[in-house]
Amino acid sequence: MEKKKMSLATYIFIGLALGILIGFLLKKMPEGTFRDTVLVGGIIKFLGNGFINLIKMMVVPLVFCSLSYAVCEMSDVKKLGRISAKTISFYIVTTAVAVIIAVILGLTLRPGAGLDMSQLLQGEYTIPESKPVVDTFLDMLPTNPIQAMSEGNLLQIIVFALFFGVGIGLIGERGKILVDILGALNDCVLKVVTIVMYIAPIGVCALIANTVYSVGVESLVSVAKMIGVVAIGMLIHSFIIYSGLLKTLTGLPVKNFLKQYATVATVTFTTSSSNAALPVSMETMEKLGVDKSIYSFTLPLGATINMDGTAIMQGVAAVFIAQVYGIDMSIHMILSVILTAVLASIGTAGAPGVGMITLAMVLESAGLPLDGIALIIGFDRILDMMRTTVNVMGDCVCSVVVANSEKEIDREKYIACK
Repeated sequence: MEKKKMSLATYIFIGLALGILIGFLLKKMPEGTFRDTVLVGGIIKFLGNGFINLIKMMVVPLVFCSLSYAVCEMSDVKKLGRISAKTISFYIVTTAVAVIIAVILGLTLRPGAGLDMSQLLQGEYTIPESKPVVDTFLDMLPTNPIQAMSEGNLLQIIVFALFFGVGIGLIGERGKILVDILGALNDCVLKVVTIVMYIAPIGVCALIANTVYSVGVESLVSVAKMIGVVAIGMLIHSFIIYSGLLKTLTGLPVKNFLKQYATVATVTFTTSSSNAALPVSMETMEKLGVDKSIYSFTLPLGATINMDGTAIMQGVAAVFIAQVYGIDMSIHMILSVILTAVLASIGTAGAPGVGMITLAMVLESAGLPLDGIALIIGFDRILDMMRTTVNVMGDCVCSVVVANSEKEIDREKYIACK
């Protein structure tokens, strides 16, 4: 009988557990060159920081290729007129609401309070000066996109990628070769991300070992608080925002939707994949009376650009990391988190590790230390299960709302689904 291979998530959990154990053992070891220089300052530093550097290496190519390619693909969607406008607007607005809720919860509940990791920062960390709001938006517009890429200015890269993708779509057939090239580049970048994630268990082990050695087990308790805040944000978004929009915009009973969506939720929660849940989502929309012409567009598009659950996680995580490093977030930093989380959701691919890379984008845009990812990545599987469930729920709610606005839903069939 063939043995079942362990998943990457399982290996990461093992790496997390080993890292905690190694961290405790390092604290028990006597001070000296072997512990401080060879182990902590040598092997563990190289493995942990090396993994962080590899994640950072993929940020710029992933942002540009995935976002430009996604916008190119959307050029055909314009033929759908009102449906495309309603769908994209729904996804962008709800994602913005999601990350705003996350930031408010993080600032209010303060999951990172009481845990000081500022001593782990390499070198002196200076909090960026607050800027006027107009300058924040002006800074998004690149004067030199190549320079923006070389400097890793993510907001400028995102804006350029959006314009670049739109431009390719507008030149029609002549742009087809560029679409194919971007598609191939996007596939290549995602494959490299997959390769990088193969060493994630080792990187996680080293990063958590250093965290436990330097700070102690209280860091893990603080992460549990952060996960709790993320869960609260997702419950609010699911049962207040989504349910409220569904009831207000359609007048249909919410309980019917929730009952049918429960089947989809079991798939999203166990697979952590929007794509894997797509067939079940479509079947559920059919049961609820949504016309195929609507859900065949809204659901696949949502799997690409609707990442409300991911935005909630990123918003809370950014505030959490700022708190554990003792950084007071300015208005400029908060706006950077919100804008980057919303824009990064467009074109985010469903590949392993992309969630952590987009979190790195959010942290970099706000000037927050990427080392804080070490506290979170070992628990990413738990967070991924929750955020994927919320992501797909948004896709399904949007399908019902858009179908109702276009009179492309069988309301009697929907109401019969009790």
